[in-house]
Amino acid sequence: MKKEYQPLFTPYVLNNGVSIKNHLVVAPLTVYDSGPNGELTDSARNFWRDRLHGFGMWIMPFTNVDPSGIGFESPNAFSNIHLKTLKEYVKIGHDQGTKVIMQLGHSGYKARKWMTQGYGVEAPSKIRSAEEMSDDEVIRIIHSFAKAATLAIKAGMDGVEIQGSNGWLIEQFFAPNINFRDDRWGGDFERRTKFALAIIDEIDAVRKKLNRPDFIIGYRFSPERPRQGFTMADTLKFIDKLVTKPLQYLHVSLLGFYHHVRRGADTKLPRIQVIHDRINGKLPLIGVGELFTGKDLIDAYNTGWAEFLAMGRAVMLNPDLIDLIRNNQEDKIEKKFDWAHQDRYRYTDTMLEAKKQGLDLAYRNPRPRRRR
Repeated sequence: MKKEYQPLFTPYVLNNGVSIKNHLVVAPLTVYDSGPNGELTDSARNFWRDRLHGFGMWIMPFTNVDPSGIGFESPNAFSNIHLKTLKEYVKIGHDQGTKVIMQLGHSGYKARKWMTQGYGVEAPSKIRSAEEMSDDEVIRIIHSFAKAATLAIKAGMDGVEIQGSNGWLIEQFFAPNINFRDDRWGGDFERRTKFALAIIDEIDAVRKKLNRPDFIIGYRFSPERPRQGFTMADTLKFIDKLVTKPLQYLHVSLLGFYHHVRRGADTKLPRIQVIHDRINGKLPLIGVGELFTGKDLIDAYNTGWAEFLAMGRAVMLNPDLIDLIRNNQEDKIEKKFDWAHQDRYRYTDTMLEAKKQGLDLAYRNPRPRRRR
């Protein structure tokens, strides 16, 4: 391995004393291939086989905390019957030497009625086919996140990441163009952040109750989404709240590491720089966005704008990514899907079908198969 890459492979100690062996993270990838109860399939096992070697953390695929929030084939964590599958995810990660972080999410209005196991589609406000959640339903979902964290601890996970980005339920509460409520869960900025903050507090309470201070809690957020009604200014105000919470890291969702601010801050600056400056060392930040090679990674790391770097598409296209970097074989790293190499990628059937339809798996959800 090139000497200049060595800083990427040094340990980092989180604020709860847990040491992460390096600064490299597998971003939460969705392989769109789970059984009826969210269980792993043989094709999903094949996808994850030997793909995680060399990473400090693996953020698991979006994991449903409640049946009302299922929007595509993915793992579940809302019943003890899911423990067997969750333990298998833990074994996959630990056998490959990485910390396993389960991402907790709810699809909100993006849930699919035929997948919600008899529940209606729920959202902060009435939108599309979703009904507005009552106060009791909001509380129930907050408890669902806490229950999922309990299952994560029982399964042996190293932590959880709260999925507060990309238009899923938590962000729907934050977004004024989606959340039209006038109760304690909506309206002004303060009330639109309460749902997310309550989830963090509930999960921390689980950690304390089970005496697991070493259990990691992370939070993922989008930097700005003008169509949903919030800009970088809103995100920075929200970060001010997040850094006061008992979190171990923040994770920003970016299409490109160096993409600039669009609205609500200095548009001459990269979003991640503005966000990192606002965090001001209070929590480590996971950055992401079109990073493939060791050179890409060390250049991003040397900006000082992120303590950890996550890779998504690079991991999808290169099952042996870290080995290629360590063995000075970066010329073999693939950056674009090539049908001639589909066997090497080990994609699931649904992923391959999405590619045939021209969907970008890194950013869009293939329409889930209707279960009969």
